[in-house]
Amino acid sequence: MRYISTRGGIAPIPFKKAVMMGLATDGGLLLPQTMPRVDEPMLASWRGMTFPELSHAVLSLFIDDIPRQDLKELIDRSYASFSHPEVTPLVKKGEVYILELFHGPTLAFKDVALQFLGNVFDYLLKESGEKMNILGATSGDTGSAAIYGVRGKERINIFIIHPHKRVSAIQELQMTTVTDANVFNVAIRGTFDDGQAIVKTLFNDIPFKQKYHLGAVNSINWARILAQVVYYVHAALKLTGEGQKVDFSVPTGNFGDIFAGFLARKLLPGRIRNLVLATNENDLLTRFVAKGEYSLGKVVQTSSPSMDIQVASNFERYLYFLYDEDAERTSDAMALFARTGSLGFSEAEQEKIRATFLSETVSREKTLATIRDFFQRTSYVLDPHTAVGVGAALAHLDPSVPMVCLATAHPAKFGDAVQEAIGRPPDMPESFRGLENRESRCRVLDADGAQIKAFIENNAI
Repeated sequence: MRYISTRGGIAPIPFKKAVMMGLATDGGLLLPQTMPRVDEPMLASWRGMTFPELSHAVLSLFIDDIPRQDLKELIDRSYASFSHPEVTPLVKKGEVYILELFHGPTLAFKDVALQFLGNVFDYLLKESGEKMNILGATSGDTGSAAIYGVRGKERINIFIIHPHKRVSAIQELQMTTVTDANVFNVAIRGTFDDGQAIVKTLFNDIPFKQKYHLGAVNSINWARILAQVVYYVHAALKLTGEGQKVDFSVPTGNFGDIFAGFLARKLLPGRIRNLVLATNENDLLTRFVAKGEYSLGKVVQTSSPSMDIQVASNFERYLYFLYDEDAERTSDAMALFARTGSLGFSEAEQEKIRATFLSETVSREKTLATIRDFFQRTSYVLDPHTAVGVGAALAHLDPSVPMVCLATAHPAKFGDAVQEAIGRPPDMPESFRGLENRESRCRVLDADGAQIKAFIENNAI
């Protein structure tokens, strides 16, 4: 299996090089050169596998330069840190199924991919004898999950940028109270999109990237998307047999999680019908599906802050497929978007988009109402991001097709919103108790690439 750039500017590379490259050197995003073929006998053999076993089966289709036993050990180690024996359990609540993705160390779906990615980085760096400086921006959960994935690893320093006072208190504490010597938290005076832009600029500074061996943990890293494909396959196999279909509702701002669903849909022909793209008031992606326009808007602070995004960094990967894998056209479109902040799509393209995606914007008021109503009907507490997904799902229910809603975070990570909705705080996990009393470390800087670059230069491994 080889990997190529959405912009066509690199020769095909193997998985190990793709992981270490992160963002392609031509500024594009990496994708498999061809999608593997999965048939019904293979799906039958996957049915009943544990999550680690299924991860090994799926990931082996995309990874052929890590020995199978080594890959199995990396996967087993990654999911041994999860508190639920099924890793990503599926539970029926009311009219929908809830796919619980929050049983990892930081109680967010990002752990599924970042525990694996952290172990892959460690494995490859030991193999090569090299060192790495990881750089990432977070709107909340990626940062803590990435930090927990690599904290204390001797060949890695990690630099995580988050928007100052624009993440939840728990999310901030989860990051800043990790004081291992290899962990550096930076809060910028700006938005997540500002941080993401700085990260992309530094990765596109090839001499800087090479000198400091920059590695990516944001969903621009192909390994993150790949690891997330597995839980779609896992849920689909539980709910479908041959000739049956399932829908998924995905709260998303960055298009990474739902793009993993798009790939799972390609991998499982005929099993996944619709992907419901659920957004909050930052509705860039809903406008894309509903109106055929992809255009910048102003970031609005909401009760689901991890989705307060107006530039979806994984959108380019989908665009490549929408344009029938035409790298030149994809590159031209991204250059146009960089200049104008807007892209438009033909009627034929819009029909193609809507053949896969449904979309729904769920307001702050509707989010809180969904948390409240769902709790009253099922006694199940949703975090506000999951509530956006459930609210969107309920608007697109089809009684003949199961609807799976991705539960992306434990409700205790967003206790203020939950309390406002149901009148009491969510149950507090043991790992959150006393966080506010722990030593913390964070540097506050302007949303300025030069300042971030200097900070990395002063602290790189």
